[in-house]
Amino acid sequence: MASLLLLPLLLLLPLLLLPLRLWSQLRWFAADLAFTMRALRCKRALRARALAAAAADPEGPEGGCSLAWRLAQLARQRPAHTFLIHGAQRFSYEEAERQSNRAARAFLRARGWDGGPGGGGGTGGAGEGELAAHCARDQAAGSGAARAVREGDGAAPLAPGATVALLLPACPEFLWLWFGLAKAGLRTAFVPTALRRGPLQHCLRSCGARALVLAPEFLESLEPDLPALRAMGLHLWAVGSDSRPAGISDFLAEASAEVDGPVPGYLSAPQNMTDTCLYIFTSGTTGLPKAARISHLKVLQCQGFYQLCGAHQEDVIYLALPLYHMSGSLLGIVGCLGIGATVVLKSKFSAGQFWEDCQQHGVTVFQYIGELCRYLVNQPPNKAERGHQVRLVVGSGLRPDTWERFVRRFGPLQVLETYGLTEGNVATFNYTGQQGAVGRASWLYRHVFPFSLIRYDVTTGEPIRDTQGHCVATSPGEPGLLVAPVSQQSPFLGYAGGPELARGKLLKDVFRPGDVFFNTGDLLVCDNQGFLRFHDRTGDTFRWKGENVATTEVAEALEALDFLQEVNVYGVTVPGHEGRAGMAALALRPPHSLDLVQLYAHVSENLPPYARPRFLRLQESLATTETFKQQKVRMAKEGFDPGALSDPLYVLDQAGGAYLPLTPARYRALLAGDLRI
Repeated sequence: MASLLLLPLLLLLPLLLLPLRLWSQLRWFAADLAFTMRALRCKRALRARALAAAAADPEGPEGGCSLAWRLAQLARQRPAHTFLIHGAQRFSYEEAERQSNRAARAFLRARGWDGGPGGGGGTGGAGEGELAAHCARDQAAGSGAARAVREGDGAAPLAPGATVALLLPACPEFLWLWFGLAKAGLRTAFVPTALRRGPLQHCLRSCGARALVLAPEFLESLEPDLPALRAMGLHLWAVGSDSRPAGISDFLAEASAEVDGPVPGYLSAPQNMTDTCLYIFTSGTTGLPKAARISHLKVLQCQGFYQLCGAHQEDVIYLALPLYHMSGSLLGIVGCLGIGATVVLKSKFSAGQFWEDCQQHGVTVFQYIGELCRYLVNQPPNKAERGHQVRLVVGSGLRPDTWERFVRRFGPLQVLETYGLTEGNVATFNYTGQQGAVGRASWLYRHVFPFSLIRYDVTTGEPIRDTQGHCVATSPGEPGLLVAPVSQQSPFLGYAGGPELARGKLLKDVFRPGDVFFNTGDLLVCDNQGFLRFHDRTGDTFRWKGENVATTEVAEALEALDFLQEVNVYGVTVPGHEGRAGMAALALRPPHSLDLVQLYAHVSENLPPYARPRFLRLQESLATTETFKQQKVRMAKEGFDPGALSDPLYVLDQAGGAYLPLTPARYRALLAGDLRI
């Protein structure tokens, strides 16, 4: 009997001997285990879908690529369920399938392809009426695409696997064309809508585009580009415009003339799941955009995004992100397809209209980029923000101060912060809701999504290696470079163009000879409880006075001041000084004014001396990219010369213990070495 009583104590003894750090992590074991099981179920479900597609009739729509067969499945399983809401328009899954079939057939016609009755080898329920319609159109050569193929307009017929670029806002037509291109076995390139002239032509050349479909509202601004685009031999289409320049066809008119029957799956079925099916351009904050290669495998994996987040098919998802960005297209749209839910698509985000939209459409899930949440908490209160049905907000880039204000004002709701890169092979999920974290680093999580944090030298811009030439893992609380092993299940495809574009993205011999890891370029910190927190971009962290300064850490300290609404921290070169001095661009929160005394006292109390900004720049609003990323590189190049900048500038006077206006006289004194910073 005594031995039986001692048995439980003996079983508990190993737990009692665990280090305190592991005890703190065990607190989250249940959440880690639950998410891991969800991830494994998601992987199994996606694998089963892919195997079913591979075994399906290649002549049928469910034998094609993942976008084609998933949309066909949903059109069969949930035909009347609303897929898309855009303004006053509503489209069911069946309508989405038919619209994309028409688009696919129009693109196939531009390939010079005709599969016989129904355009698909006689499958898909096509009959003699459809064949007659095809014959009539062929005889009349009524479509611009057919004329391009038959008569020639300076552009060769589209070859199988050719790339078609979309220059469109977030709208239903963007989706129909994207899905249609996928069904037609053509690659799509999502071009950022703000690009013109050189950057636009660079993007089209880099991805090898053979055609461009553009929105009619862009025609005027694109007029100077048209000669160069024609010289590139591109098919040019506009999406529904009555007045078009010569040589540009109306794609919607051509698609509407096509039948909406299924498209054969063999046209889009990939030979290999790692084949490229899509190009998404990086933001290009440090140079011209690069065309990241997106594989069929990645599109399939993104079908599981909202399942991993805990969303379900009856959810209504609010999406106001650009579709040319991975967050909007792959996570938002493909993730919605993955669970068969409804998406409310907005061409532009309106903080003033957001809660009214949520009430009107019964929104339950909001996909954000951190800046959108900040816009919402800075709005004056309104009645619609109470009584809403939003239960889950999912996204990335939510600063801790905005996080707390958002939940306190609009809750109760769950915030699920994530981390990932367009071209990356690793993602993290903060499924516990721990404020300020981007994910977990538990051994369970890393079993499903492997990654490591390694020591990094900001000065050399390289990982720190030991005497054997291998990288060194970080300790808890130590910033480290996030890297992930490259494998067949987690590949890195690089960018369209030369291999030099991916230089530095792959690290070899990280932990053992011959291994290969993807370099995210991001510094993260794992705390004692196993939570991951974003620290900084490797290019944004700078050295000053022999110390590393993380721009995010300084920005978070400044954002705690109630009179500051936006903060952008970056490093600037100062003649006569090594490294880079910290500079902060500030935007005030109305109706406050800038309190330099309080600001100096705050940074003195909350930041070490080397991290305190040496310069301040006061602006009406801070410049961001179209995907709401702050313009650090441009701001750093603009510097702090009061003769070149019209914004109010301030400099830290170390001797006087205050921020003073940066006058031309003080600027000259600084350059002469008479003003110590």
